[in-house]
Amino acid sequence: MKKVAQLISKYFGVIVIVFMILGFLTPGLFKWVTSPLLGQSVVNILLGIIMFGMGMTLTLDDFKTVLKRPLDIFKGACAQFIIMPLLAFVLSKLFNLEEALLVGVVLVGTCPGGTSSNVISYMAGGDVPLSVAMTSVSTLLAPILTPALTYLLIRKTVEFNPVSMFISIIQVVIVPIVLGLIIKAIIKEKAKVVEVYMPAVSSIAISCIVGGVIGANKEQILASFGLILLVVILHNVLGYLLGYLVGKYTGMDFKKSITLSVEVGMQNSGLATSLATSQFPGLAMASVPGALFSAWHNISGALLVWIVKSYKAKKADIKA
Repeated sequence: MKKVAQLISKYFGVIVIVFMILGFLTPGLFKWVTSPLLGQSVVNILLGIIMFGMGMTLTLDDFKTVLKRPLDIFKGACAQFIIMPLLAFVLSKLFNLEEALLVGVVLVGTCPGGTSSNVISYMAGGDVPLSVAMTSVSTLLAPILTPALTYLLIRKTVEFNPVSMFISIIQVVIVPIVLGLIIKAIIKEKAKVVEVYMPAVSSIAISCIVGGVIGANKEQILASFGLILLVVILHNVLGYLLGYLVGKYTGMDFKKSITLSVEVGMQNSGLATSLATSQFPGLAMASVPGALFSAWHNISGALLVWIVKSYKAKKADIKA
């Protein structure tokens, strides 16, 4: 079983592409992923399972260390709310997007980091406690900064329920991690078994999410298979790149820089889609960028993990 788990983790990039293709060709195969279960989206349940396993690989000291580094969290918050909103606005203007799409892209940029970033940071070997702290802080700042930045960039007002958003973060991220920490404290050494299989479980879970999101947004992807898809991809990839460079050139080590890269590049695009639908009902296409970003950033996150792991493996071979 260990070898199977190692193979799944090793070929994560290939697996996620296969699931992506399956989701596109046979959307019904992954319909369960975007369906509700016990009052929650299955996507959130899958993320929660991953977070629980992640919690069993961490210690309270990891989080204490992060809290002693407020500067790192400050860098993350600044990068999150400066890089992504500006990229969104510049790309929208550069490609001369129509009003509805401009609104949608800017909303993606002004939203906080997404919970998927914590999973991708974990799988890429990033600083998980720092990732969780950055996501939590950006979420707490979002009720003020998301509407303010959106208005500043496009002169349109946005309102949303900050309590609901924060409760979602607690349910999907904080509670599962805390439960994982508690279980680890109880079973102690036996928790090491989780560390062996967790990357494989995470790989399959993320691949299923990709298949489900792609299947659910197939029509929008086909309808927008062109300029807006290019803008979404550039927004995400440039976010990764600039986030990494900010980390690197402000004194962060490789592990922290990768974490910052993921935190900046991966947005709470589900929130952006929801805001576009509720706040701009007259602009039907405003929800498209968020939907496309939801699908794409899971794919790119998986590929980023693959790239980072390959880089680390080559570096280890050179040292050997």
